[in-house]
Amino acid sequence: MALIVVERVFTEPIVLAESQAIADENAWCYRLHQVRFVLSYVSTDGRRVICVYEAPDAEAVRRVQRQTGLPAQRVWAASLHEAPEQAVSLSAKSTLEEPA
Repeated sequence: MALIVVERVFTEPIVLAESQAIADENAWCYRLHQVRFVLSYVSTDGRRVICVYEAPDAEAVRRVQRQTGLPAQRVWAASLHEAPEQAVSLSAKSTLEEPA
């Protein structure tokens, strides 16, 4: 299985519970296309989301996004590169600011 990244951009901040409800309603579609949700990163303003999935390929994730009506501006295959000998906490709050 490949790691697939999906970038979503919203005009209004998303409500995570609503997005999760759509995904839960369409769990059959994820199973049909062998797509498994791994994690999401949500911007602090709630208007940008990066989701990571495991799937046979990017096209399987695109099909799920189209069939479930979830927006996807970009979809691509990725690989994971971890920092050697460092523990990275995914729940740690970043102190980086966006460029102006």
